[in-house]
Formats: sequence, structure tokens, C-alpha cells
Amino acid sequence: MILNKQVGVFLNLVHCQFKQYLKKVFHKHGFDMTPEQFLVMDTLWDEGVLSQQQIADIILKDKNSVTKLIDALEKKNLVVRRMGDTDRRLNKIHLTEYSISIKDKITQIALDSTDRIIKDIPKEDLKNFVKVLNSMSRNMTAFNGSEESV
Repeated sequence: MILNKQVGVFLNLVHCQFKQYLKKVFHKHGFDMTPEQFLVMDTLWDEGVLSQQQIADIILKDKNSVTKLIDALEKKNLVVRRMGDTDRRLNKIHLTEYSISIKDKITQIALDSTDRIIKDIPKEDLKNFVKVLNSMSRNMTAFNGSEESV
């Protein structure tokens, strides 16, 4: 398999495996949360109250996907939507007491899971891996909107 194809195949494969693995680990520890929902929660825990559009911009998802994630999180009593003070069309997403109470435990579960995934990989290799991923991200961002990217 040519290197370019391997990069695409393995990026996709590892991404899918990571999401499945993390979901199983969360479930095993009694948390009904997907990795995408965790990403939204982690953003809110770090940033505080945000609009759905702000969340979408931070996690690089479209607004419709974020709306579905927020709907699910609301049903799980993790967030609540409140109308904005100045613009009633703008919903702000607030954390619930329950979501604040589980933050440390589920965050530690996510960190421990990542530690298990990267075990036995030398730190220097991980640093280079992150550098390469950053370079790939910059390359895609640089081509975003240019005719060459299509």
C-alpha cells in the first residue's frame, strides 16, 4: 500500500477505534456518554457558558451536529439551554450541577484511557506524532478555501 493511502487509512481507522474504545470505557465506568459528547462537555468545563455556534467553532463540527449533541446532553441532565439576555434567538449552553459533579471522574477516565492507548510508545515518538498531526492540520487549513483543495 502506498504511503499516502496508508496515512489516510490509518488516520481513519485509529480515529474510529479510539471513539469505540472510549465509549466502551465510559460505559464500563457507568457513564452514558459518547466521545463526541465528552468533547462538548470538556469544552464547556474549560470555557464556561457558550453558544452552540461557539461550541461548533471550537470542536470543528457543524452547527447541526452540535445541536444533536446538545439535545442528547440535555436529555442526560448534563447541560441546559437558556436564551441569551440580549438576543433571545441565541441559546447559551450551561452546565448542570450533575455535570460539574462528574467532571473530575470522567476526565480522569479519559486521561487514563489515553495513557493505556499510548503505553510503551516512547515520549519522543509521541512528540513527533503530535508535530506531524499539527503539520497536517496546518496544511489542510492553508488549503481551506483555495481552489487547489477541491
